[in-house]
Amino acid sequence: MHAAIVSAPRRLSVHNVLKNAGIGLALLLLTAIFSVASEHFLTAGNITNILTQITINLILAVGMTFVILIGGIDLSVGSVLAFAGVVAGKAITLSGYGDGTLIALAVLAGLGTGIICGLLNGVISAWWGLPSFIITLGMLNIARGAALHVADARTIYSFPYAFEEFGSIMVFGVPVLFLMALALVAIAWVVLNFTVFGRLVYGIGNNEEAVRLAGHNVLYYKVGAFAICGACAGLAALAYMARLNISSPIAGIAFELDAIAAVIIGGTSLAGGRGSVFGTLMGAFIIGVLANGLILLGLSDFMRQMITGLVIIIAVIVDHYRARFTKS
Repeated sequence: MHAAIVSAPRRLSVHNVLKNAGIGLALLLLTAIFSVASEHFLTAGNITNILTQITINLILAVGMTFVILIGGIDLSVGSVLAFAGVVAGKAITLSGYGDGTLIALAVLAGLGTGIICGLLNGVISAWWGLPSFIITLGMLNIARGAALHVADARTIYSFPYAFEEFGSIMVFGVPVLFLMALALVAIAWVVLNFTVFGRLVYGIGNNEEAVRLAGHNVLYYKVGAFAICGACAGLAALAYMARLNISSPIAGIAFELDAIAAVIIGGTSLAGGRGSVFGTLMGAFIIGVLANGLILLGLSDFMRQMITGLVIIIAVIVDHYRARFTKS
């Protein structure tokens, strides 16, 4: 039983490639449609805009992938982003320290705040067996209120020059923040595919009781998944600060919805146990390309929200039938 649980998913195979090819085809189709509809879509400047726009959502979605793979969900990541950003903003604007020290303090404060929030979500939901939907909904309100309290409902700015410059660095036209997000995707892929922790994340989503009977501490892995999600929220907060050069207690509103959408559109099952972080990457691209293309076509924000919501519903329906088709 132990061997079956640990070795289960995620080997690259022709079957898996074909099964997930629809995500890539959908992205190519969207790209082709918007390329024909707008002459500005495939310009270098617009491609850079798309990469910049999807960065924060991609970071959040990577963490969300871990939680959804275990059959959970985290509705608090947007508020945790704001809270972690405010705490990091307070740290980076302390007086009497050099720029290097302030940046290091901000990174530790942002990541630490995110991890603590994630740990609380995981411990409370896993220890008492409570629905993560409810627990993280509570954390959504707690983190948002804490962000407003710590910042005194004000925006924090005037960061060190080196930190502000980092958010605008380009490498061959690609934003360095996006490259950081890609590196995170690669790390998450390695963790999910080549570590016992990652394999048991899939195992818990597929059959939690089997993992428990095999002698594994399910609580540890569930809490770990939520802690990773919290850490990603903290990292996204730092990326947000570096990109916009501000830290706002009202940042991140509804960011959790885009993150969940990217994961689900990318093929990760809401029931857990099935999906991949590269699918999440494709899902984030689809959401980013869709939003950017609709803006270029002149659609209102209301219409864009409606269309994005429709895409999410279609993705869930497709996931339902794909689960039935691929079940063996």
